[in-house]
Amino acid sequence: MRHQILSFEQTRQKIRRIAYEIYERNFEEEEIILAGIAGQGYEFARLLAEELQDISPIKTNLAEMLFDKEKPHRSQITFRDELVLTDGKVVIMADDVLNTGRTLAFALQPFLQHRLKKLQVAVIVDRDHRSFPVSADYVGYALSTTFNEHVEVVLSREGEEGVYLK
Repeated sequence: MRHQILSFEQTRQKIRRIAYEIYERNFEEEEIILAGIAGQGYEFARLLAEELQDISPIKTNLAEMLFDKEKPHRSQITFRDELVLTDGKVVIMADDVLNTGRTLAFALQPFLQHRLKKLQVAVIVDRDHRSFPVSADYVGYALSTTFNEHVEVVLSREGEEGVYLK
């Protein structure tokens, strides 16, 4: 059974608030990279980029991170479009749900090879069941769940957008 926790409007409001927080913490930057994990993480990054363009002069470069989230330790991380990572950049990794931290921990790999100015994490929902030392700098909604429950964020299916608990 699926129960809606946040409507589309509420989810968009959380994304807009996160965009303001990103701008507040990075207002001196000319450019930031938003790296979204494939799927709803990338959709979240895309919506964040749109909001940032509306509220700030910061140039946002959007990148989609591709890898097997079920077996990240066996998967090479690639980017859909060419991403130029140079020292001194600000990178914000975006994903829909932070649960154990495993996906985000493995997703850090390509960024650790550079001397970034900042590497931050943004998520829509933080479930707080950490197995890895990863936390989010920007959280839309903190939700206490059991291990058996599943949180689904829908940003790309029109008419179903929102956050659901199964």
